[in-house]
Amino acid sequence: MIFKTNAFKTSETIPTKYTCDGEDVSPDLKWDGAPQETKSFALICDDPDAPGGNFTHWVLYGLAATVTELPENFPEKEEVDSPKCKQGTNDFGKVGYGGPCPPRGSKHRYFFKLYALNADLQLSPKAKKRELETAIKGHILAQAELIGTYQRK
Repeated sequence: MIFKTNAFKTSETIPTKYTCDGEDVSPDLKWDGAPQETKSFALICDDPDAPGGNFTHWVLYGLAATVTELPENFPEKEEVDSPKCKQGTNDFGKVGYGGPCPPRGSKHRYFFKLYALNADLQLSPKAKKRELETAIKGHILAQAELIGTYQRK
């Protein structure tokens, strides 16, 4: 699968607009080339460089197989109507996207991971990353990753 954003190139700096130092809105995301058997998509964004261990910034699931993009500034709601999906709780304790906000001085990597699944997940809104990872186990047909970095001065 091809997975990209217009906001930044892979392994490059995430613009301030998408972080806690800016508007803290989600970047647009686009993908293509999912397996034909795909029934739904799920997305996780996390920071493995966080001081307390892996920090989750976004958990989204239940996207139909026909969906191939998410707009910038995706609504921070438990259930979104267009495109229809559910969002989980991030490690900020909120539903939806929470942008990069690392401690000052250190550069962190942010992994946006898209999963093409052979199942429609029966997860309730507000699921945590661990619950989503358990639910997708054995159902991943393909996976794509987009990495951005951010460092606060």
